[in-house]
Order: sequence, then structure tokens, then C-alpha cells
Amino acid sequence: MNAERWVWRNGELIPWEQATVPLLSHALSRGSAVFEVFGTHPGPEGIVAFRMDEHLKRLRTSLDCLEMEICCTWEDLQKGVSEVVAANRVGRGLVKILTYWGGEAVIDLVPRVPLDVAVYAIPDSDDLALDRWRNISVCISRWRKLHPETVPVEAKACANYLNGYLARKDAQDRGFTVGLLVGTDGFLAEGSIEAVFLVKDGVLVTPPSHRILRSITRQSILEAAPVAGIPTREEAVRPDALLGADEIFTSHSGIKVSPVERVEDRTLVAPGPVTRRIMELMDDIVHFRDNRFASWFQPL
Repeated sequence: MNAERWVWRNGELIPWEQATVPLLSHALSRGSAVFEVFGTHPGPEGIVAFRMDEHLKRLRTSLDCLEMEICCTWEDLQKGVSEVVAANRVGRGLVKILTYWGGEAVIDLVPRVPLDVAVYAIPDSDDLALDRWRNISVCISRWRKLHPETVPVEAKACANYLNGYLARKDAQDRGFTVGLLVGTDGFLAEGSIEAVFLVKDGVLVTPPSHRILRSITRQSILEAAPVAGIPTREEAVRPDALLGADEIFTSHSGIKVSPVERVEDRTLVAPGPVTRRIMELMDDIVHFRDNRFASWFQPL
């Protein structure tokens, strides 16, 4: 990494290459880290963050679920986001907040100290391709979604993402882009990092939030769609509903809408008319052409 790239850690900016942890740190050896990711955008009056307030609220929820606390105040953390975005001269990009036990080797399973905090600001690139949509293919993963009575699935915890890793690898090994996880209850859940939406008879349908991560992008689409005249429903759906859907798309922080052109062996027209309307709506929002959602952006 270039020495001119900076990370905000525990209240100070440090060079990117110095933001490390020991191999036997609790975060690395036991997966005890919690994170958030959200977008930054060049707004009409400067750089803004997309729904940072909601992401910080979810970070707090994740930490509460896991009975963890961080080493800095929430006010300092918000200032840290602004500082690292400015230091790295990031316009369109991503902010990643990582909270973790990163000290020397910790053998104790339950550390009794607050978590360290690191904030990264990553500019858009060809690899990230933020909000540059493309058609994708999806399959039903052979892996099941973590059961909410085993770990709190609403926590955005690094350890939980082994589940997503296995689903993504399974999909790619079978020639698909995304693997969709089914819960142990037999109902459709989500992808590795994606919420999933189905369109049936003009209605936007998505699985309920009690067995999935409470996606901020998913919630944003559910809030914006009715304003555009698109009815929505949150309901439990079986995976075979994918085979009868008129349209399907996924969503996550990096790409708000990814139209699905193939589900298992079935081909779909992508994007369909409802998906295209959602794509255009979200594109208008993140490019400040729709001021009805101006409150979603916080200045940095």
C-alpha cells in the first residue's frame, strides 16, 4: 500500500501499512470482530455519507448483541470517519469501520477490555465498481443460513461471514454469481452479502428481517419503492418462489440493485420493468436528483 493512505485507529491517523494486529490477536484467532460498511458520495456541497446514522445504529446493535463495547466515544468515531475520508481524499468510495480485539496474544475466550476501532476510507475503483450494475445469476446454496438461536444473525460480525463465504464459493464452483441461503426453517433468507427481492404481479417481496442481517440498503429500497408507486411486502417465502417470480434482484451497500438474469436453470428478462424503476430511483437518489431522500446523506 502507498504510504499516503491513512487509517483512523483509536483516535489518530496512522499510515495504512501500520494498521496491523498480531497473528494471535483475539480478533484474528477467534473471529471476534464487528464491522460496518457504507458509501461516500460527492454531494452538491461536499462529501457525504449514505445513511451513516443508520449504519452506526446497526453497529451499536451488533456490539450490544455480542455484549461488546468500543474504546472510543460515538462522537469521536463519527469525527474519525470525516478525518479519514478527508485524509485519503475519497469522493465516491466506501468507509469500513472495524471494531476488534487487536492486542497481543489473548488466550482468554472472553476478554475484559474494550475493542479497538479502525476506520478505512477506500476510493471507488474498477474492482469495486460501486453502483455500476450488471446482470447476475443466482442459485440455491447447499449451505443453510445460520440459525438465530446459535448466533445473533443481526450482528454484522466477521465470524458470521464464514457462512457467506461458503455460499459464495459454492455458487462460483457451480458457475453462478451468487448463492442464496435458505434458513433451517426452509424459508429463503439472503445471499452472502446481499438481500434478495422478488417481484410478483408488480409487488416487491423480500424475506422478513428476523432471520437475516438488517440490511440498510434493503430498508432503503423498502422505504423508497412506495414513494415511486411500487407496493412492497415483507413475507416468508419458500425457495421455489424464485422459480415463479416475474423478476428478481439483489442489493447491498456497494451496488444498490443487481438484476438477476438466471436463477438455477431458469432464464429471466433482466432488468424487468419493476427492477428498472427501482434501479433508476436509487440512481437518482445517490446522484442527488431526488431531494425527497436528502436526509439519507450526512455531511463529512
